[in-house]
Order: sequence, then structure tokens, then C-alpha cells
Amino acid sequence: MTERALHTHLLVVGGGLGGVAAALTAARLGVRVVLAERSDWLGGQLTTQAVPPDEHRWIETELGSASYRELRETVRAHYRRLYPLAPNAAGDPRLNPGRGNVSALCHEPRVSALAIEELLSAHLASGAITVLREHDVVNVDRRDRQIASVRLRGRDGGTVEVTARLVADATEEGDLLELAGLHYTFGAEPHDETGELHAPPEPDPRDQQAITWCVALEYREGENHTIDRPAGYEHWRDTVDPRWPGPQLSWKDIVPDTGEVRWRPLFAHSPEHAVHTAADDLWHYRRILSRQNLDPSFPGGEITLVNWPQIDYWERPLLGVSPQEREQALAEARSLTRSFVHWMQTEAPRHDGGTGYPELRPRGDVMGTSDGLAKEAYIRESRRIHPLFRVTEAHIGVEMRGPGAGSALFDDSVGIGHYRIDLHPSTAGRGYVDIDCFPFQIPLGALIPVDVDNLVAANKNIGTTHIANGAYRLHPVEWSIGEAVGALAAQVAETAQTPARLRADPASLRRLQRRLRDDLGVTLEWPDDIRTGRS
Repeated sequence: MTERALHTHLLVVGGGLGGVAAALTAARLGVRVVLAERSDWLGGQLTTQAVPPDEHRWIETELGSASYRELRETVRAHYRRLYPLAPNAAGDPRLNPGRGNVSALCHEPRVSALAIEELLSAHLASGAITVLREHDVVNVDRRDRQIASVRLRGRDGGTVEVTARLVADATEEGDLLELAGLHYTFGAEPHDETGELHAPPEPDPRDQQAITWCVALEYREGENHTIDRPAGYEHWRDTVDPRWPGPQLSWKDIVPDTGEVRWRPLFAHSPEHAVHTAADDLWHYRRILSRQNLDPSFPGGEITLVNWPQIDYWERPLLGVSPQEREQALAEARSLTRSFVHWMQTEAPRHDGGTGYPELRPRGDVMGTSDGLAKEAYIRESRRIHPLFRVTEAHIGVEMRGPGAGSALFDDSVGIGHYRIDLHPSTAGRGYVDIDCFPFQIPLGALIPVDVDNLVAANKNIGTTHIANGAYRLHPVEWSIGEAVGALAAQVAETAQTPARLRADPASLRRLQRRLRDDLGVTLEWPDDIRTGRS
């Protein structure tokens, strides 16, 4: 098979939001980039994992990142150009294609993938960015404190050996950390180590958040799209986990922050009435295409994205297990999702008193697959570097810091973010950990490992604890992490400093922050009334 060698300023392994932001930012600053991704799509949790963006309530303002706003507006522009929008939707500057409750921009994963391609297009044409799609990492050559090269293998069996001044691990599970033999953590750290209010008393590497294999469903009135009963269906229909109010194949679930049991059906009203009602039901929760936004002549139905508690898979972990156990976990996660779809089509209580919704049609075409399921599982947790600085609950948690105290201020901030500390039930038997936190900063020290000079973290593998990861793992935060890595790569290319030395030198750090703030439009600190929770 073909073997080739590439040399570049920045190698980004992993084409999720962090990886894309790192590559795009670096290219805009004149840095050559190789971006390697195991899928044929770029975008990670927004596309291949098919999760509409989880964002904070200031996301439509100037706070945050200019390039993340550009991504969001590119998505909206796609719908405005190419869809037969109703007049009210066409004139809405904050068009929400799906009118879903979870986000101001619920939309189809394939449109996200197209938007990302549009943002990268000129840089691909110029050669500033080389994208290696469907390439997996097979080897990392580490020599003391240097990553000498990374070897990747394509689906055709050919290999590419890449050398780079700086390497960014933007993989979904921190793959390079393991392959390079770096120090890393996964699962939960103990209270004695972190001092966190919600940390367990003992370390537990199996305490890993549930994964979710998402699926897209269209409602087709009067049609029957029932899928075959999946193998393992009876297990998911009948098994009751002690943490849960019944089998997962049910409309029952748990309110994450209170533990209350709730009944949340597919439709609070008839599907026809639901088109015009922002109801608190499952259909509206992550709906990605709304008929209310479309001209009545549009022949398709509404589409929703199933990323609901009923398909959280928590029976086996992905990290720290054999490849065979990992593959079994992924297969069982797919089985759970397919079983939930079949249950909804055949046995679920209907809004009108009947049983089953055979009208639900899996929409693989909006997911880039043949069966309606996402290309990959939604993975909430990664291996995490041993960083120069680790973010803990004590830096961001409202309960630990006290009402009105605000989040900790980081002198080396390279971005901002906000989300609740949101940990789903884990493979160790723990239930939800869902607690309030203040709007926070992203410290550069959390992106830099202690034991290597030319590798940085650019995804959920940054230096947070298991608890703090629950707030730092969301879409705009991952994008901002990647954007900081791209700017860092430009300064490393210009000065030959290592990331750690750059951070330690006040003048160099301030230069990086000025570039982020003034040249790239990145907000580095929250207004104090927002940071402290007074707004």
C-alpha cells in the first residue's frame, strides 16, 4: 500500500469542533495545517455524533467567539438560500430551523457538515489546510518530550507519516495521549485529590458518563416505517436499573437536577397541533426541521433528533477496557437506540390513547447513514491530560464558591464558556450530577500537558476534572478551545517557543491574548455582572 510523508506547522488529529476551529484559525493566521479525521464528515459532536448545539443564553450576543458566530450564521444562510422558507422564517434574523427547545439553532447534522466545508473551502483550495478524511491514528513516535511523528492509516490501507512543529490531540477520546504514553486521567478523581464537593470518596476509572447513539426521525402521517425488532430488544424493554424509574423503553425519565420522576411523551398534543406549539414534550426537545418554518408546499415532514435520556447507554465503559469490550459497548449502545425506535413504533402509549407510532421514519440521509443512526456515538468524556493547570469544581461551581462569588479569574484566559455541570448517569452506577456553575474562562494552562513540549489538547481531553468536564464539554467551549490552539500554533511557528514557555512568559502570553481578542474577535472575560451571576 501507498506510504507518504508530510511535514506541516500544525497537525490536528480529530476533526470535531475543536479540531476544525484549530485548523481554521491557524490557516487564517498563515499557518499550514494537516487535519486528520476518522470519519468522512468533519464536525464531531455537531455532525458525526448528531447533537444540536448545547449553548449558553448569551450565545446570540457579541460575547464568545466571532468565528463560532460565523459558523452559526453559515448554517442559517444555508436554509435561507436553499429552503422554501415561510415569510416569517425567511425574515427572522435568529432563524431556528427546527424550533427545538434545546437550542436557538436546532438543525440537521448534514447542514452543519456543509457549513464547515464552506468555512474551510478557500483554505483547502490554497493548500493551507490538507484534510485526511477516514484516517485513523496507528502510531505516535514520541522521543522524550517531543512528538517526532504521527502515523495515520486510511481506509484504503495506505499510510501517512506526519511530522509537525505542534500536534493537537482533538480526538473524541484523547487517543494520542494513550498512544504517546503520556500521563492522563479518565473516570472520576477522588475528593481527597481534588477537594471537590461532588467528587466521590475514592478514585473510580469506571465512572464514565453514558454515551448516546443518536437517531433522526421524521413524522409521516398515515405511513408505516416500522423497523425489524432488534436483537436484545427484550433486555432494554424489561430491564430496570436501580437508578431509573423503570425500563428505558418508556416515556418516564428523571429530572437531572432534582431527581424527580417525570412523564414526558412524544407529543403533548396531536402532531398537527404540535407544529405550532412549543410544548415541553420529546418531539420539540431537539426538533431539527419544523414545518412552521416552511412553505406549505414543502413535501417533507418534521424531523426530530433523538438524544434523550431513554437512549443513554451506561452498561459498559469505553475507556480502560479491551478493544473487544469497547466494541461490545458500542454495539449495545446501537442496540438500545434501535430498540427504542422499535418500541416507539410498536408499543409506546400514544397521545390519542392508542399504541405505537409506525409513522416515525428513520432519516439516515440527514445523518449521512443508511439507517437513521448517527455516524458515531455521542461521547461525553475523554482521557484527560495531566496539565500545567487543572480546572476543578472549586473554580466554577456555584455551591462551592458561594452565590454571587463568580467563577475564578484566570490570568492566562484564552476564551470563555458556560454550561451547567452536567454529568449523565455513569458506567459505575452513579446517577446524574447536575449542578449550577458560573460563566467561566478557559485557561491556557489546561490545554498544555506537563510531560511533552509539542502537543496540546484541543477537545474534551483538556485538563479538567471529571466534574468540571461536565461544563467544559459543550459545543461552543470545544470550538473556543480549538480556536485558542490555532492561535497558539501561529505564535509557536513565529517564535519557536514551546507552549509552556509561551505561557510562562508574560509578554508572550499577552501577545497571544491580544491576537485572540483584537485580531480574531474572541472574548477572554465575562462582564462581571454575568460572571458573578447577577445578570
